Amino acid sequence: MSCSDWVDFAAIKAAVSIQSVLDGYRIPGLRRSGMGQLRGPCPLHGRGGEDAFHVSLGKHAFRCFYCQAQGNVLDLVAALESCSVRQAALRLQQRLTLGDGQPVVLDPATQLVPKKETGNAALPFWLRRVDWDHGYLRQRGMARETAQYFGVGFYAGPGMMSGRLVIPVHDEAGRLVAYCGRSLDGRSPRYKLPFGFRKSLVLFNLYRAAATGHDTVVVVEGFFDCMRIHQSGFPGVVALMGTSLSAAQQKLLLGRFRHIVLLLDGDRAGRAGSACIAERLAGRCSVTIMELDDNEQPDQLAQDEIRRLLKPLALECTSDAE
Repeated sequence: MSCSDWVDFAAIKAAVSIQSVLDGYRIPGLRRSGMGQLRGPCPLHGRGGEDAFHVSLGKHAFRCFYCQAQGNVLDLVAALESCSVRQAALRLQQRLTLGDGQPVVLDPATQLVPKKETGNAALPFWLRRVDWDHGYLRQRGMARETAQYFGVGFYAGPGMMSGRLVIPVHDEAGRLVAYCGRSLDGRSPRYKLPFGFRKSLVLFNLYRAAATGHDTVVVVEGFFDCMRIHQSGFPGVVALMGTSLSAAQQKLLLGRFRHIVLLLDGDRAGRAGSACIAERLAGRCSVTIMELDDNEQPDQLAQDEIRRLLKPLALECTSDAE
């Protein structure tokens, strides 16, 4: 993993057609509807009629008239993969042949950052009647008190999160900015985030971790890793929602903590991510990398094992979830 993954958004949007994205992701059910137009079922929410999703091949743009998702090729990939626009650009760069068949060489001096990545708006609603006692949570070793504390549970109501395990995501001020929906029945994507949400601007559980008053924080990859560490008595923990640390996330960490403990997964991606993050933070704060066994994840560890691993950091305290 390179620590200097610079992205020229304009170059990628100019080189990648929306048709190639639709073909690359094998979006089903689209049909011609006039000159340079396609329409069909929306691949983002899967509901709302056969003609909700419209594509303009000439403008390289899309819009769903049911879920209101819209944008360009980068927005479409970001929505399909539940990632940021920057991550979408990197994935397009890696997967698709651009322009004349040669990979685009990206120059750090030409990096562009979309203006719309300045922040996530607070949600004007919250989901009601979430089941904190769902069997999947027990299967993952999560106590009911932990699930209730984080607001995590199965949602059977209407909308794009219906039939999924929902995980509320808050910004650094504690505002609810998104729900992430975890598929329990094999539906794709496994994790669904609302269109337009930029997870690169958020650290999961940051506002709670900062409220502990500790100057040390444990950084993990995923939601369940974070909740498992918290449940073991270490509330000073945040999740990247991936293996990379964005510039915005770095700023959030450095503004609140002096010591960063990296506890990413024990696989190739996790170890590469830890090395990259440690390199970026070197000289800015104290960094400790804790390596797990091959293919081991924090949420798979027994609570006693987590306590033995983290107790020397003097982070343990009684959490509200216990």
